[in-house]
Amino acid sequence: MRAARTQDAVAQHGEPQAAGAWSARPRAGRVSGGLAGRSPVLLAVGASACISASAMFVKLSGVNAGTAAFLRCLLALVVLVPVALAERRRLGPRPARAQLFDLVAGALLGIDFVFWAQSIHDVGSSIATVLLNIQIAVFPLLALVFTRARPGARYWRMLPVLLVGVALASGAIGHPEPGSSPLSGVLYGTAAGVAFAGYLFLTRQGGGGAHTVHPVCLSTLAAGVTSGVLGALWTGVDPAPGWGPLGWLAVMSLFGQVLALVLMGPALARLAPVTSAALLLLQPVLAVMLGVVFLGERPTVTQFAGCVLVVAAVWHTSRADH
Repeated sequence: MRAARTQDAVAQHGEPQAAGAWSARPRAGRVSGGLAGRSPVLLAVGASACISASAMFVKLSGVNAGTAAFLRCLLALVVLVPVALAERRRLGPRPARAQLFDLVAGALLGIDFVFWAQSIHDVGSSIATVLLNIQIAVFPLLALVFTRARPGARYWRMLPVLLVGVALASGAIGHPEPGSSPLSGVLYGTAAGVAFAGYLFLTRQGGGGAHTVHPVCLSTLAAGVTSGVLGALWTGVDPAPGWGPLGWLAVMSLFGQVLALVLMGPALARLAPVTSAALLLLQPVLAVMLGVVFLGERPTVTQFAGCVLVVAAVWHTSRADH
């Protein structure tokens, strides 16, 4: 599993925010030019669209969780490294503090990749993407603990609704899709969502600079290390699964990782968290559509009800007061 360009600027200039809103400001300054000068809303929409198809490509590859997570990072680095080096020559080195954020965020991203891939195998690509939205509940808590940015009352009201929706969508409550493993799916999906929330939080804190590819490259390198270690210890890692699986993972890496994260970095650095959360709604909606149309997945009625609850809870939490 991002949302009105002016909210963060309003918060920084001291004007009142909506009662349901909260903000965790990025520390780096804003710049113009390149992707950093584009509309953050459009960048976030593009990133969400790319990420929504990622689970479908992982499922089509047919490889285990550790292999999928490690190879997606390795394949992404083939593209990212030369572009990041060119960016470094053009813009100079990225600040050391920001690079530390990139590496720690990437370590969490690697954990997310492994658990999310396993969740895809257990409950399907569409439901696994919905489960990833548990990060919507975790992200504000991280901001509260580390930046003292308090979630609004609406967040606390809708949190139980979100959790019930996640349980229904996974099949842990109600009727799961035949052949799925709802209990393990929700556990792995929740773990992935928590790790992804940490990645988003650290990316926001270290973002906002002129570099757009370099931070993604560092995060992907760290993600490759952590996913490789976790995958080797848990599911095993097959470095040569065949041309078919490699092809699907290459497509997923290009769109769901390289392009998505390059677009997401500058967007998160300039969007208020509530706005980012609203745009994240595109991911589960599109993922469910893709899973049903292209993979033949058939979530049950209660799972669809859970998906609706998750989307409604995130939308209600994210929208501005009138």
